Amino acid sequence: VWGGFAVDNATLTRFFTIHFLLPFIIIAMVMIHLLFLHQTGSNNPLGTNSNMDKIPFHPYFSYKDLMGFILLLMILTMLTLLNPYLLGDPDNFI
Repeated sequence: VWGGFAVDNATLTRFFTIHFLLPFIIIAMVMIHLLFLHQTGSNNPLGTNSNMDKIPFHPYFSYKDLMGFILLLMILTMLTLLNPYLLGDPDNFI
């Protein structure tokens, strides 16, 4: 897929294209998640009117998503600040 051991222009173009587009794809998926799932609720995927015995969806799951994002950000921050070379390639130090 990447073109063997030699890193040429085509390989770098593919690599930078994927790394440029990936955050936008993730943001689009998050927006779709927030728009469709948080609007109607997980217990009402069709969006029909069923207000009887329905637990309020928005506050709990929005805070849960926010806490998950903060936890992920804290883990990534601790990883990069405490041991920045942990996920690096050992061949870079030869």
